[in-house]
Amino acid sequence: MTKSMTDVTTTSHPSVHLGGFAEHGEGDANHTHQHNYSQSHYLGFALLLTGSFALVEFFAGLHANSLALISDAGHMLTDTAALGLAYFAQKMASRAASAKLSFGYTRVEVVAAFVNGLTMAAIILWIMGNAIWRLFNPIVVDGSTVTWVAAIGLMINIVVAWLLHRDQTSLNSRAAFIHVMGDLLGSVAAIIAGVVIAWKGWMPIDPLLSIFVALLIARSTWFLLKESVWHLMDGVPHHVDYIEVGEALSSMEGIASVHDLHIWDMSPSHPTLMAHVMLETDVEWPVLLDAARLMLHERFEIEHVTLQPEWKLDKSCVLTP
Repeated sequence: MTKSMTDVTTTSHPSVHLGGFAEHGEGDANHTHQHNYSQSHYLGFALLLTGSFALVEFFAGLHANSLALISDAGHMLTDTAALGLAYFAQKMASRAASAKLSFGYTRVEVVAAFVNGLTMAAIILWIMGNAIWRLFNPIVVDGSTVTWVAAIGLMINIVVAWLLHRDQTSLNSRAAFIHVMGDLLGSVAAIIAGVVIAWKGWMPIDPLLSIFVALLIARSTWFLLKESVWHLMDGVPHHVDYIEVGEALSSMEGIASVHDLHIWDMSPSHPTLMAHVMLETDVEWPVLLDAARLMLHERFEIEHVTLQPEWKLDKSCVLTP
């Protein structure tokens, strides 16, 4: 007799939309294919603060003819986009898996972090290009306006950085934090430029400090892009030694060999392993499977494990015509 669908699913489990097939059985990983970010309101508040002041600083920069101020406003505009993307990614990652996306929406975080890295790289190139042009084509800058507006921006950036530092639960939160730290440095540079111009009238300080800030944040942007691409390429988690894992599995009593071994992060900080294991004869597979899962979890912090057992063919049992 075929079981009805209501016999298979439970309304309280997030996999109800998957017909119960995504539910974890005894001994399976405990995680769900979704993330719940209890501190996402920090991102929302940071988004509101940053977006509002970015517009103020941009128009103030146009009024003062300050590239340092416009660059800082550009940082804040990209921060706004980064924070909005991070907020959206966290909301998407909290959605349950579906029959179309059985792993859920956790990879949205990685894609958003990659996009954030690309936008930051584009802004860095734009600032560098304009700064170099201004070194050879100086423009008169209103130093006092730059100083006051940048000082307000610095205070806002400190608040936003503090909020984001409290929410470092995802790759995308860390990406947004890098954006804001870059903008904080931009505010400091704009203040210094404004003071020097108002005091000495030396205009090259404006583009020179813009280049300095761009170079400072380029390093963080590179690491962000590198990390997000690593996840998108399903790279082996950094804390896991692929060869060591294979050798550890192969050395277990009852396992003759291991092949088709794959290790990747299903989502950041959630390593996953899949492999085929060739078993010796007379092996109690359920007992060995539990032992393998325990070893991988305790030794390598790999919780989501799928092992496909294969048995050696006993040639003495092969029938010949």
